[in-house]
Amino acid sequence: MEYRGKMFRIRFHGRGGQGMKTASRVLGTALHREGFTVQDAPRYGAERRGAPVFAYVRAARRSIDERGAMPNPDLVVVADDTLVAVPAAGVLQGLDAHSVLLIDSAEPAEVWRGRLALAGPILALPRPGSGSAEDFKYVGAACAGAAARLVGAVSRDSIVAAVAEEYAGFGPGVAERNRGIALAAYDAMAAHEGCVRERAAPAPAKPDWIEVPLDHADVAAPAIHAPLTSVQVRTGLWRSMRPVIDHARCRRCWWVCSTFCPDNAIAVTDGRPAIDYDHCKGCMICVAQCPPHAIAAIPETEAAGKAA
Repeated sequence: MEYRGKMFRIRFHGRGGQGMKTASRVLGTALHREGFTVQDAPRYGAERRGAPVFAYVRAARRSIDERGAMPNPDLVVVADDTLVAVPAAGVLQGLDAHSVLLIDSAEPAEVWRGRLALAGPILALPRPGSGSAEDFKYVGAACAGAAARLVGAVSRDSIVAAVAEEYAGFGPGVAERNRGIALAAYDAMAAHEGCVRERAAPAPAKPDWIEVPLDHADVAAPAIHAPLTSVQVRTGLWRSMRPVIDHARCRRCWWVCSTFCPDNAIAVTDGRPAIDYDHCKGCMICVAQCPPHAIAAIPETEAAGKAA
């Protein structure tokens, strides 16, 4: 019989490259050190840098037989607030009055409470370091540290040891920087310690099945067999929204959009940025980070109509 007893169920949402997989491993390792049985795993496909991904952690005081999707999380941690408006990301899936939403955003938690009108509490994640492009890579450590404090079952010693273990392969400097970021977030959440509580999950609902047709091998089989050919894969075809630069508003602060783009799809010539739409996946990080708001998002259907 499947065990669906009390446990912590935590989801991390972010974009490929933001360290959500590592964040889940840090939290999972820290909980394991506190005597919990733990599951931690990411969920993503191939070539997902910049695209929505999530990782989950389950922790219980006894064996865990639960598997698969997590429909009723106790805590959802969001490293990129632009994902909230992306239905495919599933950030708000299963949230109820028991669930806590922790979100990294320039907007305060009160603004998100008004926007989302969720029954459960919404908290703001303390931003790592100065919030610069250099510190952007440490958001995963901040997510893990904050989540550990909200759960209320992880000590500072356990989070320090977990960061050291999971970042050991990145070099001493990287591990030390992530430890500082994780502990800063851990301390910043002190007022909310223990607000995430264990619960038993409801019985799973019967899934809705979707019949997917099978293409012939000459259509579905890989067409590229040589190495070093990623440029030939037009990942821009995945895009549903297109970022468009208004050069009249652009301040030529080229380092912002080109640095934050996870796929190096923004090139700069003479201070003027240009987007490589063949390889832009439409993650909209550039839209969120542009200081003068010179980059806007439009649906691909609208862009196609204008081109026609």
